This record gives sequence, C-alpha cells and structure tokens, in this order.
Amino acid sequence: MRQIFATILAFSLAGTGPAVAEPLANQLFGAKRAASAHKAHAIGTYAKGCGAGFVQLPETGPTWQAMRLSRNRNWGHPELVQYVMDLSVAARQLGWAGLYVGDMSQPRGGPMTSGHSSHQIGLDADIWMLPPKRLNLSRGERESISSVSVRTDDQTRINGNWTPTHHALLKAAASDPRVDRIFVAAAVKIEMCRTAKRSDKSWLQKIRPLYGHNTHFHVRLKCPTGSGLCQTQTPTVSELSKGGNGCDETLTWWVTEYLEQLRNPPKPSKKKGPRKKGAREFTMADLPKQCSVVLASQ
Repeated sequence: MRQIFATILAFSLAGTGPAVAEPLANQLFGAKRAASAHKAHAIGTYAKGCGAGFVQLPETGPTWQAMRLSRNRNWGHPELVQYVMDLSVAARQLGWAGLYVGDMSQPRGGPMTSGHSSHQIGLDADIWMLPPKRLNLSRGERESISSVSVRTDDQTRINGNWTPTHHALLKAAASDPRVDRIFVAAAVKIEMCRTAKRSDKSWLQKIRPLYGHNTHFHVRLKCPTGSGLCQTQTPTVSELSKGGNGCDETLTWWVTEYLEQLRNPPKPSKKKGPRKKGAREFTMADLPKQCSVVLASQ
C-alpha cells in the first residue's frame, strides 16, 4: 500500500511541474530534408509562413550555381525556381557567366535556424553581387568563396566592385512582372537613380533600399496564381512609391536620417511592453495552421 501511495504521489507532483516548452518551428522545419508531397503552394507571409510542394534548384546548371549547399536552402515555389533560371540566362546575355545563387528557402519553407527572418514561403532569393568567373565550383569551394560588397564602408556610395552590368542585371530582374520588389543597399539605389535614363525609370520603384544588402540583392516575387493562402506584402511597392520610382523622398531619408541613426543610435526607450517575437522564436502555433499539415507530410 505504501508503494502504491508513493507512485500516485509521484505522478501528482509531476503534473504540477513546469510545462514542457513547445518545440521551435525553425528546428522542425530546418530538420526536413525534402519538400512535402503536395501541390505547390506558398502559405502565409514572407516572414511568417511555410510552403508546400517546393522544388529544388539544381545545384549546378548551364548558367547558375547554388552556393552554400550545406544549408539546403536552394528550394522554393516552382515559380521562384523558374525565375532564378530565367534571370541567370539574362545574366549570361549581359556578359556574365551566369549567377551565383545564395539562400532561397528550406525544403518546406518556414523559419530558418539562422540568418533570415523572411524567405519562409518560397518566394525570396538572394543573388550574389559577385560576377561568376566559372560555374564548375566544387561543393567545398561553394562553402569557402564569398561574395563582394558593392558599396563603401560609410554606406553612402558604390565602390569599384559595382559595374554597369550590375545595373543592367538589376533592371532585368526588376522588369519581370513576377517580381514584387528587390532589396539592395541604399548606395545601390542612389547610384541606379543617378544613372538610369530619365525616360525609363518606372522599374526603379521595385528597387528598395534596405540595410544588409551590399553583397547580394534580394528578389521577392508576388504571390503566384493559385496560392490563395499566400499574403501579398502590405503596403505594395506601388503604394509605397505613390506612383513614383523612389528616387526622391526615399533617398533623402536613406542618406540623411537613416545613416545618421547608424552613426548616432537613439537611446533605448525606457517604456516596457510586450516584446515582438522573432522568427527564430516562433512555435507552430505562430504559423498558419496549414503549416502543421505541410510539416507532417511524408
């Protein structure tokens, strides 16, 4: 009787202990090595979602190489994979050997274990600013080689790594109707606004300055037709630019207020409130419910 009582007491105490923490979504999605067996679908938002039926960009093609293969992030919605292939052909036509392609998405999208907060729904791709010299790099070389920065350290100007072909490639990338926006360093946007032909600047509205994009440009596609669970970014690029190309008010902010904030960061606010959860802190409860189905698929 004493032993039975002890057992009951042990179970009772176990029930009053701290709740077991939910597993992090980035660990669950990061562990998946292949796509789900579903029709292709982008689910949720670029920074809070997942993807079904993704396809893998081949590691090497006639006009591209996927970099950092150990990350297993050369996956995406079929429309993104086709876009990257098409852009690599355009790069060849402009005089480059092709493209070095950085991170796209994980096999089932979702939050990543490191790096990006976006790239979650298979519609984002990083294209290196480094013009490829050859497209037969080994797996080891793709882990060790790095891209190049195209702006100065003070972030205000492009440097000697920037070429007219970079401009032409970004114009080709932004002119594609599948593209929603492209993130570049502020200095790149400034230079492109300065040198673009006055009669042909409408495509520049898709070129958006954002910190951290000096060694690559980040292409983001619109939600593909048929992806009803995909949420288009708000506000859209056209709403942001109000019909313009972002070569006036946008650049004024980037070269004055933003850079000044980098040099003299504002003091942290003393106001206390709920901290916004980061992508690497998401649990499955934070993602669209359909992501649990994607994750569980064989």
